[in-house]
Amino acid sequence: MPNIVVVGAQWGDEGKGKVVDVLAACVDVTVRYQGGNNAGHTVVVDKEKFVLQSIPSGILHPGCRCVIGCGVVIDPASLIDEMESLVRRGVSLDGNLYISKNAHLIMPYHLALDHASESKAGDRRIGTTGKGVGPAYTDKAARIGIRMADLLDEQLFREKLEFNVFQKNRLLREIYDAETFSVDAILHPYRRYAGWLAPYITDTALLLSRWVDAGASLLFE
Repeated sequence: MPNIVVVGAQWGDEGKGKVVDVLAACVDVTVRYQGGNNAGHTVVVDKEKFVLQSIPSGILHPGCRCVIGCGVVIDPASLIDEMESLVRRGVSLDGNLYISKNAHLIMPYHLALDHASESKAGDRRIGTTGKGVGPAYTDKAARIGIRMADLLDEQLFREKLEFNVFQKNRLLREIYDAETFSVDAILHPYRRYAGWLAPYITDTALLLSRWVDAGASLLFE
């Protein structure tokens, strides 16, 4: 079976999740290659409804390996909630879910900037979901974002966090007149996130290359 990419018409709410769910049953690997938790796929398996925001729909098909790729921006708290919900409902993640070490993190200040900029825009607001996705991609493009791999190196994580908090606090305070953040307040929960997510963080580009070489079929969503 050839590799498949599912692309919508850029309107959202187009039913891509249902198409992906049907195709996922026919492939070896499903890959979420971009986006964040601002949108979700709703699928029904054995009359049970699942809403997935970050994890590929293939996770509901036994034996299908699922990758959250480097083009995705990840809110770790939201992702962990999603993972725990799946585990409670009997879905196995071990050996089935892989998270790119190069995927960027959505940080608390991204959510704050999302809300602050939208509020400041007044009638010109764009209708953001407020999940911090846009600001996270802004940091990625500016080469100052924090990646999943950085979670695994506390010293490096702190250094990058200190730089970003200093910069974002100036924006929040001087441009938006909004509340600011402290490094330590962010560090505490992110240490826990690191412990939870560490077993799943890996070099997914290398894995995908190996799987393709071995003849695996891939579905990109």
